[in-house]
Parts: sequence; structure tokens; C-alpha cells
Amino acid sequence: MLPNGREERTREEKVGRLIASITGLYLILLFIIPVFLVTNSVPELSGRANRIDYATEDGWGSWGNQNNGQNDDIGQNQEIFGYFSWTELNPVAAFVYSFGDLNCHQKSERSWEINGNQLAVCVRDVGLFLGLFMGALFWRSKGLNRWTVRDSFLSVFRDENISSLYIKDRRMLGMILFLSIGALPIGFDGFYQLLTDYESTNPIRLVTGTIAGFVLSWWFCAAISSKTEDFADSSQVKLPANARLVFKD
Repeated sequence: MLPNGREERTREEKVGRLIASITGLYLILLFIIPVFLVTNSVPELSGRANRIDYATEDGWGSWGNQNNGQNDDIGQNQEIFGYFSWTELNPVAAFVYSFGDLNCHQKSERSWEINGNQLAVCVRDVGLFLGLFMGALFWRSKGLNRWTVRDSFLSVFRDENISSLYIKDRRMLGMILFLSIGALPIGFDGFYQLLTDYESTNPIRLVTGTIAGFVLSWWFCAAISSKTEDFADSSQVKLPANARLVFKD
């Protein structure tokens, strides 16, 4: 019998394995694709987050290639570095770079380069995917479905180590605390850089991204794994400190 009152944790293992496979595959492709592309075929980029900037050299999705160098914080005279269009790449490479184009600003000074080719996402986003991968493996190894998201999230700890959270009914506070620990470093580093003259470094971006990705993946896996149908009713759920799930009318 497992600590949550069930005899198996197939769902938890499947969720962790699925998320780890998806994020791990993209993480690997981030580094492999530039190696197999023609050397120096992906120039220094500088786009916008949550926008398509490098789909084509001219026309739809070509903002990054339109020499938008008038703003010091975003865009550049791409003609100096060379134009780029991910729609001209092979399908796998196009997917990797299109995903990066849509979700990342792709600023060259905040990105790594392999084989003369800039990676599809910045260093912070590399850290995010690394954290997502590690968090999913962590959940696959330790996570348990305990009906509610907060109880499932906290299930990775030994029951005796979190019994006080259940005695005082501070489970939600405990979950928020760990989520905050993951979010605060990346938030502080990013916004402090945005609002002041402070300039972060790639090692710091990698670390803060990894921490945030880890906690996000941990929470996401817990949310997906929290299924009431795995129990006949809430009384079957075993919780630390002999606590019980009781729902008010």
C-alpha cells in the first residue's frame, strides 16, 4: 500500500514520463539542430517574445528581417548580421526555430551559439526546458495522486516531514511557498534588469530558468495526476498526520 492509500502509481509515472519525454526531446533538439545545419546559417537574432519575427525574409512574419534597429531594446539592423527564415529549413529544424521564434525574444547576447548557429531560444529558456525536464523526472519518481492538486503537489515529501502542514491545515500555503521559491528568482532577475541598469549574466539566467521550470513542471504534473476517479471516495485518500479530506456542503 502506498502512502496515498493506493496500490499503484501508474498514472503518476505515465504523466512524469510523458512530460519528461516532450521537454527532454525539445531540449536535445535545441543543441543538435544547430550542429547539423550549415555552419553560420543562423545569424545573430533579435526579435520579440510572443511574436513571429523570422518566418520569412520578406512578408508575413518577417519583422526581425526588416532592419528594426531604431529601438535599442528590441530589434536590430538584421542586414548587418544576415537574414534568417526558418520556413526554409527542414521540417524538424523549422519546428524548433518556429517554437523559439514565437515564445522567445531570441536576443543574440542572451543566447548560446553552436557551429556558428544561434540556438532557437535564449539561455533562460534553455534553463526553463531543463527545469521542466528535471521536474517531470522528479515527479515520476516521487509524486502521488492525493485527490487535490495541493496534496498531490506536497506528496513528494515524506509524510512525517510535512505533518505540521496538515495539523495546522497550511497545505495551500506550503504549495504556494514552494511555487514562490521557484518563481521569485527569475522574476526578480528579469524585472530588476528591465527596470534598472542591471544586466544579468547567462549563468544566472540559466540557473533562474532551471529553478522556475523545475517547480512549474512539478506543479503541472501534480495537477494532471490529481484524479478523483482513482478513489471510490475522498475517505480512501491517506494523508499525513491522519488528516482526512472533508468537503463542506
